[in-house]
Amino acid sequence: QVQLEESGGGLVQAGGSLRLSCEASGPTGSGFTLAWFRQAPGKEREFVIASGYTGDVLAADSVKGRYTISRDNNDNTMSLQMDNAKPEDTALYYCAGGYPQRPTARRNDYTYWGQGIQVTVAS
Repeated sequence: QVQLEESGGGLVQAGGSLRLSCEASGPTGSGFTLAWFRQAPGKEREFVIASGYTGDVLAADSVKGRYTISRDNNDNTMSLQMDNAKPEDTALYYCAGGYPQRPTARRNDYTYWGQGIQVTVAS
């Protein structure tokens, strides 16, 4: 059974930076796509950014130029570097994993989910 665990959340001032990490355990195998979603209070869970097994990236328009995703297939880890944080980035951030043919923004393409980690951007 694949399990995902997020770490690194917390409080950051607007304009600041924060780094999130996700560690996957279990038999992920090749082709495992990792992604970040987020959910703000009272809102739907939304796609943030994803990285395919070979490093191809898909990012939401709202985070392009500010968020960078990276992964290490040897360690089964993924990181999200959040720069120039904005108050509207405040949300519970979820690590997600699955086997779509390419990185997608669709929640249903991801089978495995972490518990979520809080990110708060203070204005």
